[in-house]
Amino acid sequence: MATPYHISLGAVIQEFKLEVIRSAPGYEDTPITLEDVNRPGLQLTGFFDYFDPMRIELMGLVENTYLAGLTSQQRRNIFDQLFSYPIPTLIITRSLEPYAECLEMAEKYNRTILRTPDATCTFMSALISFLKNSLAPRITRHGVLLEVYGEGVLLLGEAGVGKSETAIELVKRGHRLIADDAVEIKRTDTKRLVGTAPALIRHYIELRGIGVVDVRQLFGMGAVKEQQEIDIIVNLEQWRENAVYDRLGTENLYTSVLDVDIPSLTVPVKPGRNLAVIIEVAAMNNRQKKMGYNAAVEFTKQINEHFDQALSQQKQ
Repeated sequence: MATPYHISLGAVIQEFKLEVIRSAPGYEDTPITLEDVNRPGLQLTGFFDYFDPMRIELMGLVENTYLAGLTSQQRRNIFDQLFSYPIPTLIITRSLEPYAECLEMAEKYNRTILRTPDATCTFMSALISFLKNSLAPRITRHGVLLEVYGEGVLLLGEAGVGKSETAIELVKRGHRLIADDAVEIKRTDTKRLVGTAPALIRHYIELRGIGVVDVRQLFGMGAVKEQQEIDIIVNLEQWRENAVYDRLGTENLYTSVLDVDIPSLTVPVKPGRNLAVIIEVAAMNNRQKKMGYNAAVEFTKQINEHFDQALSQQKQ
């Protein structure tokens, strides 16, 4: 599937430590814009209808064995037709030797040929996963992302509401910081969001009155994390006397980010409230809900049973 983002072929080569068999000029800067990978089985038979030349082409033992049964001229014709399309690269798996006709046509059309020792299915799965993550839809949100008891907690709210102060308290309590101020969010699949920090501000946090501090240097490597799946969104807002806040928590609220619905709640902020402890409880409660236990529902059930029992006793 095409995306508005791209990754360079050089990044793919570096990630999987691919061997360069034949390189085109400027091959490392070749943009990869599709997360799909193609094994050119039908194309080796001459069928190029609906062929997408922007995909990475992958050849393994099956394709190699099929080509072994053809004549040299037939192989030359096949690669001549394949490389006439502007494919970003052809990757050969299992450390198989490329056919001479393949190298000849790659030279003719200036195409890049790479090689890996990995099995075809294993490499293809890893490559698609890497491309999906690299080309995933993304958005940047102003907030703080932390890992609290294994749950990814995204703190949102207006500037000055106390997001960073709450985050530093949570870090002191043994939890981990992923991003402060700017959170880069990627949708890695239909129901999963992963957040990270821009490289420039990674591991830094701003505290009004103190300035910028390096959390990794101050609290150690165990206090930070590169990325984290977002499990719950906590909106911090200034306490408003006339506002109505959820007292039971029976209603499940969600916030949509990149078309993914994430459980969310609103926590009012005022002097005397220990926000770090509240966030910890929110994370643990969200984890309980995912495991099938909802305290609010159980409490409501007990209240209803109590009133039903009291009414039955009155009728007697």
